[in-house]
Amino acid sequence: MVAGLITFARHMSLDNRPQEQEPLTRVDQLVDFFRQGEKPADQHRVGMEHEKIGLTAGTVDPVAYGGPHGIEELLRRWERFGYEPFLENGKPIAATKQGLSISLEPGGQLELSGLPFHCCNDLARELQRHLARMRALGAELGHVWLGTGYRPFGTPNDARWVPKGRYGRMREHLSRSGRYGLDMMAMTATVQASFDYADEADMVRKVQMALRVSPLVTALFANSPLREGRKTGALSFRTLVWREVDPLRCGIRPEFFAPDFGYAGYAAWALDIPMIFLRRDHGYLDPRGLTFRQFLAAGLEGQRATASDWEDHLTTLFPEVRLKRVVEMRGADMGTAAMCLALPAIWKGLLYTREALEAAAQLVPVPVVELIALQESVARQGLKARVGDRSVAELCRELVELAAGGLRQQERCGPDEGQFLEPLRDLVARGTTPAEDALRRLDGELRGDPLGLIDYWRIA
Repeated sequence: MVAGLITFARHMSLDNRPQEQEPLTRVDQLVDFFRQGEKPADQHRVGMEHEKIGLTAGTVDPVAYGGPHGIEELLRRWERFGYEPFLENGKPIAATKQGLSISLEPGGQLELSGLPFHCCNDLARELQRHLARMRALGAELGHVWLGTGYRPFGTPNDARWVPKGRYGRMREHLSRSGRYGLDMMAMTATVQASFDYADEADMVRKVQMALRVSPLVTALFANSPLREGRKTGALSFRTLVWREVDPLRCGIRPEFFAPDFGYAGYAAWALDIPMIFLRRDHGYLDPRGLTFRQFLAAGLEGQRATASDWEDHLTTLFPEVRLKRVVEMRGADMGTAAMCLALPAIWKGLLYTREALEAAAQLVPVPVVELIALQESVARQGLKARVGDRSVAELCRELVELAAGGLRQQERCGPDEGQFLEPLRDLVARGTTPAEDALRRLDGELRGDPLGLIDYWRIA
């Protein structure tokens, strides 16, 4: 380890600040944060996070935070499963247990941040256990939890905003930075997967490949066709929302395709983006437009930059593929339990086998500007979008089979890990996305009544 290297605390999205930290003074200390994420290949694992949208049973209203049937009570009832409430200003904003966290997105979406595992089979057991508990608690409290990418009823104005200081600052900033900043916070839900890297070159290969195929994954998982109970004309409205949140910190980043991209390149991009908040024991300070580079150089109100500040800042950046001390895949709408498990499986097959990774990197060989345009095309057209003379459906079929081949080579997890790709095979065989399946039901047996989709999208 480099002499004088500052040790970074493990990031906690729940804002549990260490007692004392030495101030940072140099950019190379920030770059070292990413280097500390390196792991030997035999230690590479996969983690999954997924968000569910809650409604009060029998209504289209989001679940309230407080009250005897609210989210606050839901979090407290997780104590029966060995979880402890995580409090901010005396209010529970999460429940935690031995590395697991059940936390809240700004509009009351409930997220499970699971443990990392070597095999998707373990993720499946974790997910099934979690959803069974959610169904039991939901029955007690009168909750319905949906697996879809955008709350299909209501607006951000009727959201039950979570009493978390970080979200207050984000709400203020993002309400000004883009058309759909508040929609993103209060209305969207996703399933994400996180992966390890061996060294800088391995990280670069994984980030750049993942960015190239992320529009294909968005198409496969498109599952948010409604807004305020009406068709949006898009299949992944969640993706269109993210395109208009903050142009500086979101999307497919051209900077990540630079010839010299690496840890320093990601840090340079992050350094020049304005901070949303600065967390201290007495609350959240307004950085007043300071970039992290400016904060590192001059401080703010006598406060100097620390490792936790850098970690906080990285969590307020939202590219389609995000680097922390893992590589996060962020481009999918939330869906069924089977689709949740398909997400880490397809990425694991592509990322953890060199042959699959290299082949996938060549699948969409277009300039970055066309890749960015493709992201919008798949949000609207799904598998029917085109890349040159090829359909996205055809490319997705190849992508799924590359992932299947990659999983077969990962012998540690046995021959059945590929089973989690079956929902994706079914989709490309039919040529339809989950959103189109929902719309077909809406126009058919539901006779145009969007309330019928509540049961269709129900996951817990």
